[in-house]
Amino acid sequence: MEPHLGPEAAALRHGWPALLLWVSVLSCSFSLPASSPPSLVPQVRTSYNFGRTFLGLDKCNACIGTSICKKFFKEEIRSDNRLASHLGLPPDFLLSYPANYSDDSKIWRPVEILRLVSKYQNEVSDRRICASASAPKTCSIERVLRKTERFQKWLQAKRLTPDLVQGLASPLLRCPSQRLLDRVVRRYAEVADAGSIFMDHFTDRDKLRLLYTLAVNSHPILLQIFPGAEGWPLPKYLGSCGRFIVSTSTRPLQEFYDAPPDQVADLAYQLLGVLESLRSNDLNYFFYFTHIDADMFGVFNNGHLFIRDASAVGVIDKQEGSQEATGAGENKDIFSCLVSGCQAQLPSCDSISEKQSLVLVCQKLLPRLLQGRFPSPVQDDINSALAQCGDATRPDPEALGAASQLKDILRPLRTCDSRFAYRYPDCKYNDKF
Repeated sequence: MEPHLGPEAAALRHGWPALLLWVSVLSCSFSLPASSPPSLVPQVRTSYNFGRTFLGLDKCNACIGTSICKKFFKEEIRSDNRLASHLGLPPDFLLSYPANYSDDSKIWRPVEILRLVSKYQNEVSDRRICASASAPKTCSIERVLRKTERFQKWLQAKRLTPDLVQGLASPLLRCPSQRLLDRVVRRYAEVADAGSIFMDHFTDRDKLRLLYTLAVNSHPILLQIFPGAEGWPLPKYLGSCGRFIVSTSTRPLQEFYDAPPDQVADLAYQLLGVLESLRSNDLNYFFYFTHIDADMFGVFNNGHLFIRDASAVGVIDKQEGSQEATGAGENKDIFSCLVSGCQAQLPSCDSISEKQSLVLVCQKLLPRLLQGRFPSPVQDDINSALAQCGDATRPDPEALGAASQLKDILRPLRTCDSRFAYRYPDCKYNDKF
């Protein structure tokens, strides 16, 4: 998973075995306890400086956070492979780094270390910030952002209100409601004391980090406010360090295009179920995708499918309604354009149809999974349902009805065995699975 960054993201999605060395260099750069053997005391300070730059810690508090930095420094996030020192640090053009995470140094689980935007995009953004203040190219990013009118309003605010986020490019904030923004503040994981809708416990640093994250990429915020532990189809947010975040690891959906028929039927069935839950849920939030590609969905080791990249997900509050900004250039400032492509116009809140995400999935993803995989007449029925749910000209009820029909076709094509651990052995005793 990496947050959606354009076509280059898929090409750069590779692991890097030298991650352990990178983490080791970082850990050695910080002061060790007095009880540490003298032989472990770091001798070279240049590694420390390079590590801070790689992570983006030198740009904090114009960063995502620091909640998981200690895990890096204690080598509780690391790679399986121990390589020679001449291999150096991981290349900084990658967007995703596979690693392992531990709470006790005994049990390890796979995670991904992710850039929210590419290193190049970060550099462009930082130069743009400096230019906005007529400052040198190497200005203090934090100092410039702190002086902006928007952040000064944030400093005075006791509560995060729609006017404070209007004009930001994130789809999450295109149609904000007060209920949604209260949820952001209450569940923001980078503060020491979360749980209140008021920002009294936020320091100036916390406010800048939250604003920066919302402006750059709202993916980690969505992971925090709609956690998988509560049934939302999203990976677990483990924390951030500088301009990187760490979340649970998955395999992208595109790796399963050539999987056995029963497996692709299961994944397609799950995908339709995910979209259904995004349209209709107990909290009355309507989630929609502004665009779709296979990298946005991933599969856990147990076969469970979920959204691995939520950067293109918008949220409309069906219970409270939204407060959409009016006027073409209203509330635009440097925070409105911290990433490339920020001039793209998002659709108005009223123009989002219930079938929007479904049409995109039926056009772009499901055909790659399902076409040419089953014997007739089952394949003919699948193709017909795909054509109907992928037709953007059809009324919403027809597209949604075609998706329901497709789920009914796929249900008996799934098998019940241990390959699908997320629903096995429950599928033996319950038709729901």
